Amino acid sequence: MKLTALFHGRGSICLIWLCSLLLTGIYAASAPGALADELKPFSKLKARLVADGFDPQWIEEIYSNAGTVFEARGVSQYFRHNEATLDYGQFSSRRNIRDARRYMTDHKSELDAAESRFGVDPAVITAIILVETKLGTYLGNRSILSTLSTMAALTEDAAREIVWESIPDEGRFTRPQFEKKADTKADWAYRELKAFLNYVQRQRMDPTEINGSYAGALGIAQFMPSNILSHGEDGNQDGRVDLFTHADAISSIASYLKYYGWKPGLDRKSAGKVIYHYNHSPYYVEAILVIAEKLKG
Repeated sequence: MKLTALFHGRGSICLIWLCSLLLTGIYAASAPGALADELKPFSKLKARLVADGFDPQWIEEIYSNAGTVFEARGVSQYFRHNEATLDYGQFSSRRNIRDARRYMTDHKSELDAAESRFGVDPAVITAIILVETKLGTYLGNRSILSTLSTMAALTEDAAREIVWESIPDEGRFTRPQFEKKADTKADWAYRELKAFLNYVQRQRMDPTEINGSYAGALGIAQFMPSNILSHGEDGNQDGRVDLFTHADAISSIASYLKYYGWKPGLDRKSAGKVIYHYNHSPYYVEAILVIAEKLKG
């Protein structure tokens, strides 16, 4: 831990407290989690949310939940991620294509309805669901509230230092690269956090019980909260937009792709340009196109 960055200007009391922890071994055993708790990194974030119009009592309630934590180790993955190292080829295996074809059969009515309404190829929708969540079987186990709150708290030096120290040396960005990305991600995460809180309020969901990816994406379609607000669809017509249901996830993917230019009969290159909006990775785009072609083959 880079102690000077954390405690500069805090005075002798903090130094005495720190020395005590070092002598007893508590600091070494529990950092950065316990240190994150001590610094209360969500205090300013809660005040910011209240200032932006969220109910103070509700904000205090959800941040007092035992499951809402400073997710340093999870968020640290965001500063090591490299799309080029992901094995997208695994999704084109015979077994995965077989399972995806079965998915298309099991959800034919939902896929047909989405194609009829939005004009999006069911094979492309299925390919996206296969890559994103293995056909809805793996949705992620990170608290969305904790993840987005931790990233949003990176506007604060102490919180940023905790995350920096949580990043393994292997594959880690340089400190200047980290600082630059943290600046960008903190603002982005705050917008996504607000979208998430607005979404769960609309749908009467408990934000402390919703899990997803380490990046804050959620549901079968792995949408970011802002995209749910913009493109989420009630595919099963039950009056709610719940991306943990296949009908809503399928319709939402179709809505998203149509918004970014999908039309029936697109050639491969044009289709790739649309899919790129779903994940800004050429590796991802190629994987989706290959899977879709196999599903129709």
